[in-house]
Amino acid sequence: MNSRMNKNVKIWLVITVTLVAIALLAALWASFSFPFAPAEFPERRLPPLEEIRGDFEFFYIAQTVLSTVNVALLVFLLTTYVDIYRKTRSQFTFGLIIFSLVFLLRALTANPLFMWVFGIRAFGLGIFALLPDLFELVALTVLLYLSAKY
Repeated sequence: MNSRMNKNVKIWLVITVTLVAIALLAALWASFSFPFAPAEFPERRLPPLEEIRGDFEFFYIAQTVLSTVNVALLVFLLTTYVDIYRKTRSQFTFGLIIFSLVFLLRALTANPLFMWVFGIRAFGLGIFALLPDLFELVALTVLLYLSAKY
């Protein structure tokens, strides 16, 4: 039992060190990639509304719809996992509950309505505004299907 525990500790230590190293390399790469020093960032100004109207009207409304549907799917997943956890007390199911909660918070904060409440306006992203939510919708649908099936 003790050697198995030591093996698990070693595995988690390797994973943790690898993730920290990747994060440090990404931070170093990002710090050398941006052309401005932090104090030299230009003032952020919105383009004229006429230039972004078509972009906002379609992609951000579609992102709002997809994000809201993702929130609903995550609530269904969360309730499913809580129900399964009450029956089985499985650690894996508890992990799925945490996973669902984190993705629920991500979906809520990525929703353009949430951003709008706090005065943040996205513009100029086009299709890239809604692609992450579209991929998340597909993944959550598959996950919900598999969870409901078993």
